[in-house]
Amino acid sequence: MINLAELKKQIETDPVNWAIYLMDFVDDFRYYRDQSAIREPFALDNPRVDALLASTTEYLCDEAGIAPPAWMEQVPACRTPYFVSGIESLKSFTLVQSPARFRIRKIFVLENFLNRV
Repeated sequence: MINLAELKKQIETDPVNWAIYLMDFVDDFRYYRDQSAIREPFALDNPRVDALLASTTEYLCDEAGIAPPAWMEQVPACRTPYFVSGIESLKSFTLVQSPARFRIRKIFVLENFLNRV
């Protein structure tokens, strides 16, 4: 299992396939619950990616009954709302459906964003 800094590097290196890397991390964290993967902070230099990773991690921690690392409180919200899908017609749905951990950082996703089959 990779850690958040490695995940961030993958996403920034290959932004076209960012969702694959994120969902692989989600799957691994749900399976292994390896807190060492989220223990160390990543550099805060890409506001959208930083907020997305922090929101996702906090959501996963809530789901697993694990306290999120304290350093995540330092990850700021996006300056402008970030609608992850990029699809205009879904914006109103994401405003309503986004889990609280995402809305706090102005990240808007559908409620099933992290659902896997």
